[in-house]
Amino acid sequence: MLTQELRNDIDKIWNTFWTGGISNPLSVIEQITYLLFIKRLDELQQLKENKASLLGKPIDKPIYQPAEKELRWSSFKDLEPEQMRKLFTKDEGVFDFMKNYGAKDSAFGRFMKGAVFMVPTPRLLANVVDMLSGIDMKDRDTKGDVYEYLLSKIATAGQNGQFRTPRHIIKMMVDMMQPGPEDVICDPSAGSCGFLVGCAEYLREHHHKEFFKAGFEQYFSNDMFMGMEFDPTMIRIGAMNMILHGIEEPVLKDVDALSDANSDFTEKATLIMANPPFTGSLDKDAVDKEILRVVDSKKTELLFLALILKGLKKGGRAAVIIPDGVLFGSSKAHKQIREELVDNHRLQAVISMPGGVFKPYTGVSTGVLIFTKTGNGGTDNVWFYDMKGDGLTLDDKRQADEKNNDIPDIVNQWNQLENGSKNTRTDKSFFVPVAEIRANNYELSINRYKETVNKEKSYNTPAVIIAEIKQLDNDRGEAIKKLEKLLLVKEDKAV
Repeated sequence: MLTQELRNDIDKIWNTFWTGGISNPLSVIEQITYLLFIKRLDELQQLKENKASLLGKPIDKPIYQPAEKELRWSSFKDLEPEQMRKLFTKDEGVFDFMKNYGAKDSAFGRFMKGAVFMVPTPRLLANVVDMLSGIDMKDRDTKGDVYEYLLSKIATAGQNGQFRTPRHIIKMMVDMMQPGPEDVICDPSAGSCGFLVGCAEYLREHHHKEFFKAGFEQYFSNDMFMGMEFDPTMIRIGAMNMILHGIEEPVLKDVDALSDANSDFTEKATLIMANPPFTGSLDKDAVDKEILRVVDSKKTELLFLALILKGLKKGGRAAVIIPDGVLFGSSKAHKQIREELVDNHRLQAVISMPGGVFKPYTGVSTGVLIFTKTGNGGTDNVWFYDMKGDGLTLDDKRQADEKNNDIPDIVNQWNQLENGSKNTRTDKSFFVPVAEIRANNYELSINRYKETVNKEKSYNTPAVIIAEIKQLDNDRGEAIKKLEKLLLVKEDKAV
């Protein structure tokens, strides 16, 4: 659990970087990520040493050789600032060791080739190392919570173009999709790997007995999760996020998911959860031709839906955040992808989210599409939900507002859909038959199908209103007379 004391400690570290000259939130998180990894390597070495001592055997695959002792966190954390920074920056020093170790031995390390040490002064480095040393993060949950809190700082960094999915929206979608122990889970626009981590935590909570079965822990750590991300900074941050949540070797690819370089992503996953980029367009020549066969477009939000269909195994499920324009866009490509989902697969739900969910990045309205890949149709009745609130205010401050929170109701209703719904089109949620969707040009905007009830209002007749105005005039006149009398009495007493 992330206590207020831990929050305060992280805030101090953040402010120390800020005052030390590193103000870009992504750069701060990246530098802290490197330091956390260096600290973790020493913790792993200590575990190996303790095990070897207990068994009376040599250390199995040591991380540090005896000659490299000075590069360990426990050795350099108490050095003078100047000595510590020299140890970090020299050839074959602490930073080089981290990069070289990682390149051959860990998922995180494979993406270290572009890593740059940016801590500008010895004093800043010593202060941050001292602060991190004082935070007890040996517990997996604490590590994960600390890192999630760090990532939440990106919420103030819209100018950097990073659109992090709010954690409570991730949890809502994960709770709806209910990942299972046999799933292969993918996010083709992984970013900080929030969806993958969310699924991992769901499995630990709801399928904890699986971790005691032979082979499951290895499957969980090595094969269950996959992600793609072309931003080198974000893939390092995402890999560390996974590692701190106990996923040691996730399958992460530093690749543009839509490109030919990712063409082997075909029928790989049983569950895909994603918040793809929904601004901008691409050079069609660089896009995987299999994707263009599904939707002929340059728009990333449409291309990613086609990619997700391509990457799912038959029977695989997906929950995807999309901009509202996907639901009602009138272009040929917009209609093409909606037809594909409705006619060739099974579209199950459209959840309309309010515009403030992604503030302060953007106020654009978004939605969640939930569908299953079948290849032969299956859409019957599509469930629509009109979310009005997510438990936070919809302004830039995004403060707690539990009175306006539809998320518990969304998850609860979704999990009971098999029992049917007696809701009408005037309620927050309702079913729409597929025939009606086809008749409306495959439009999926909830406003197309939602009905509003206009309550009749009665007003007084003009004669009654005039009489009321006259009465108000009389009352006012009487009040003025009383006031005048009071003033005259006061004047007489004064004389």
